[in-house]
Amino acid sequence: MADEENVNGNSEDSEKSQKKGAKYDSGAADLEKVTDYAEEKEISTQDVADAISAIGDRRNKEALEKQAREKELLKVSIKKEDVDLIVREMEISRIRAERTLREHHGNVVKALIALTD
Repeated sequence: MADEENVNGNSEDSEKSQKKGAKYDSGAADLEKVTDYAEEKEISTQDVADAISAIGDRRNKEALEKQAREKELLKVSIKKEDVDLIVREMEISRIRAERTLREHHGNVVKALIALTD
């Protein structure tokens, strides 16, 4: 009878260890699926280089457009009295007043309206 208990006890332990082993094997299989998927989704270095190049080109283009805009604004003639009026009435910096006035081609009324909106 003691032999039967030993056999039964051992069989229960072996069943538990088999279940644990199956559980861990299942986890390993899942992990293998994930790593296989990740390997399929790897990004090539050429794609990364192309993306970085595109971003750099876009920034350069925007910088050139901004410079061209600034040059155009500098060509607009504005009166010192108009700038003083905007600075005094709107209580803003001279730089901002000049910029707004240049953006509105020297038109004081349009500049004041833009600053109040």
